[in-house]
Amino acid sequence: MLFDCGIPMSFWGMIYLRSLHIFCFSILLLFTCVVHSDDDGSSEDLVFSSSLLEGMPSFPMFDDDENSLPVSGNDTFNLPNLNKHRRYQCHSCEQPCSEETICNNAYQCWKSRVRDFSGIESVSKGCTINAEQVVLYCNTLSFDGNGEFQQESSSYAIECCEGDFCNNGTFPMLPTTQYSENSEDEEYYATILRLMLAILCPVVILGLVLAVILLMMRHWHRRRMARLTTMEGSQDPDYTYRDELRVTAAGDSTLREVFEHSVTSGSGSGMPLLIQRTLAKQISLGECIGKGRYGEVWRGLWHGESVAVKIFFSRDEASWTRETEIYSTMLFRHENILGYIGSDMTSRNSITQLWLVTHYHPLGSLYDHLNRHSLNQVQLLHLSISAISGILHLHTEIFGTQGKPAIAHRDIKTKNILVRSNGMCVIADFGLAVTHTQTTGEMNVANNPRVGTKRYMSPEVLDQTINMSIFESFRRVDMYAFGLVLWEMCRRTVSSGFIEEYRPPFFDMVPSDPSFEDMRKVVCIDQYRPVVPIYWESDPILSGIWLLMKECWHQNPNVRLPALRLKKSLLKLAMQDPSLNFRLDF
Repeated sequence: MLFDCGIPMSFWGMIYLRSLHIFCFSILLLFTCVVHSDDDGSSEDLVFSSSLLEGMPSFPMFDDDENSLPVSGNDTFNLPNLNKHRRYQCHSCEQPCSEETICNNAYQCWKSRVRDFSGIESVSKGCTINAEQVVLYCNTLSFDGNGEFQQESSSYAIECCEGDFCNNGTFPMLPTTQYSENSEDEEYYATILRLMLAILCPVVILGLVLAVILLMMRHWHRRRMARLTTMEGSQDPDYTYRDELRVTAAGDSTLREVFEHSVTSGSGSGMPLLIQRTLAKQISLGECIGKGRYGEVWRGLWHGESVAVKIFFSRDEASWTRETEIYSTMLFRHENILGYIGSDMTSRNSITQLWLVTHYHPLGSLYDHLNRHSLNQVQLLHLSISAISGILHLHTEIFGTQGKPAIAHRDIKTKNILVRSNGMCVIADFGLAVTHTQTTGEMNVANNPRVGTKRYMSPEVLDQTINMSIFESFRRVDMYAFGLVLWEMCRRTVSSGFIEEYRPPFFDMVPSDPSFEDMRKVVCIDQYRPVVPIYWESDPILSGIWLLMKECWHQNPNVRLPALRLKKSLLKLAMQDPSLNFRLDF
């Protein structure tokens, strides 16, 4: 909707129709004014015809009696007996009357003066030799200098007389009229002006109507926001302090519980969340730092600190809801799990946005880090052990009054692992996560149309033989994917002066965007795995990790290493070489 101020759509339809009526009426009114203005300007030129019609009756034809003419209805116009009338001789000439002739056998003589549209006057003389000409020339108004005639006609004057050559002498005079030499130009510009007014005035009127509508909408919107603010101020006292953090309930907390004003026992072990409806207002977005199929990631500023704002597309609401529920789980916080601040649903530019606010890590994802930098063996071990520590925390169920369910990620890859500034990893993106509670046997698989990344899918997922009723199946899927992540990190580790360019798993076997069939053929049918460089065999660290990753991506999911076993093996491998000076901080 273009406008949403809580006003029924029928109201906007009524305003639209009223505006349309005003606009059409304005155009019609101005058009009428222009037409009347044109008629007024040319009325002076039409006086001759109107005066002629007013001064003489209508004569369709003569009767047999040429002394009686029909007028209208039963009226007749009677003339003298022209058959017995005396005939005269008259002067006859055309403009400019420099050469005159004589007209014989005339009933009457006449002389006239006519002024054309440009103000030029012409004179002429003549005679009437039949009854029709007598009516036409001599039965019309003749200018005699009075005011009435000036109003009716100022373009012609004609005088008739009886007698031989009685039309000699001066011609009749016309009233003085001021004519401008530039009258045609003035009339042209006047027409242009009228057209401009006819176009601009409706536009101005319509603009004023729209301005009034917008001002009314703004006023109504402010009143509505004021009412909402008043309603928020009257909510439960638990929501009075908007800028404060709020602790959620212990147990399997969800976003719904936050909305239902649940509180904790005060132990401090709950998940800190900002009040949902004010979180988006407290954050100012900076630049976009990442894009994906789910949406975008922006760097924001919240209370003077940088935060990461993951903005989901509205079509991916299921992922946003699931990830919010996972982050709201009690005892979920861990140094190798991405720190969560809060979630919010807001609207910007009439578009619904789903926000997930987390800690900001400027180094970006492990995928970006491996593309930009190479690793030494100490960095490799720190990244590997910290990443598997985060996965181990997810896979482990914590029992107790404030326990944590076991969680399987289901989309482990380098783009979903972030690198902290201290060189450690944190696990992110829990939109596909599955939870399991052993005491109740409940397994919560989100109803999400998203699927994992095809390049990192395990054989049992690709050939659809996975037993989705057993939670352990999802743990083994995570371990397969992490084995591929280990391969990516080892390729970027310097050993004996050798280093490989970053490449994703199976880069030499499938296209850049492989299909399910492509991956199924390579992983399930051909049972290929990523190729290992020869120089790894001479490096004790890389060769040791190679043995571990082969156990992680084994074709049989039952023999894959669990997360705890893999972490212990990596720690043991790191402590075997004293020259590495590896600190046991895990």
